[in-house]
Amino acid sequence: MRGMRRRSPLALVAILVVLALAAYARYRTEPATSGALADAIAQQRSGVWVEGEGRIVHLLPEDRDPPRHQLCLVELAGGHTIKISHNVDLAPPVPWRKGDSLTFRGRFEWNAKGGVVHWTHRDPDGRQAGGWLELAGQRYR
Repeated sequence: MRGMRRRSPLALVAILVVLALAAYARYRTEPATSGALADAIAQQRSGVWVEGEGRIVHLLPEDRDPPRHQLCLVELAGGHTIKISHNVDLAPPVPWRKGDSLTFRGRFEWNAKGGVVHWTHRDPDGRQAGGWLELAGQRYR
């Protein structure tokens, strides 16, 4: 076995680290909280149109005073929780349940509890695109 050199344990560790980092970079998933929503949360901004997705972790009692709203808490990737406020006087109610995956577009407003997304419906005056909620492939606006 002439010509073969024996590698040091340190070189083997370095090779394994490089391979592990390459595998991580290749197979990692981007968090769902990205773009405008992540920026609005990080900068505690309001009045920002955002899109995102998360899992419903809590259903809140509906707001029955006009305008009526369905309310829930959604946990985003990374653990941040926001409130979704869906106007059911302007859009159909969503048959959501705790544990459902919810995709949304709406206007984000920062608050001390982490923020709320509202305007998850079309603009009744037609001045802006408005928002929506999507549950199990069905879009509600």
